[in-house]
Amino acid sequence: MNLKDIRKNYSRETLSEKSLHDPFPLFEKWLGEAIEGKVNEPTAMMLSTVSEEHRPSSRIVLLKLFTREGFHFFTNYHSRKGREIGANSHVALLFFWPELEREVRIEGVATFSQDAISDQYFGERPHDSQISAIVSPQSEPVESREALEKIWHDKDFASKGEKLERPSGWGGYFVQPERIEFWQGRPNRLHDRVLFVKDKIGWVVSRLAP
Repeated sequence: MNLKDIRKNYSRETLSEKSLHDPFPLFEKWLGEAIEGKVNEPTAMMLSTVSEEHRPSSRIVLLKLFTREGFHFFTNYHSRKGREIGANSHVALLFFWPELEREVRIEGVATFSQDAISDQYFGERPHDSQISAIVSPQSEPVESREALEKIWHDKDFASKGEKLERPSGWGGYFVQPERIEFWQGRPNRLHDRVLFVKDKIGWVVSRLAP
């Protein structure tokens, strides 16, 4: 397999740091364009965490709530990512929209979302997804696929017509960003990179070399 000759020349858009003072309007615009452009999984983001042994790990999660303060995703608090966030709250998020030749890198601190936010989101999930959140011991070994499905079907059968409550070990994380970098592909690998860094007053914006 010859990989060294696989290349793509980017030329769709440009990105300037001029007149940009806050990263959130730009992120909202880019996310909206990804959704409207029917990009595959536009809200998918890579979440990177670090263990107590300083070993990084990454996985894809879905952005489910975005405000001018930060980013929310939902998961099992006892999963590997939950345990690692508990040990080290510094995380990184990565959005990649290849169809738009764009990438957004976010570094910040993760904390639990407010209970009201987690309760509301859990209540809006499909019933089947609620059951999965309740019965799955995420990141733990299981006997077999069949055993897991039996637990799911037993809970599904027992909960017909019942309003399910959010389990205490499942809910949201809120990532408050400290750094946000926007990457726009450009011809000849001279890509546009605009970085926002949060200080005590607000956001400091700069252009980075590609």
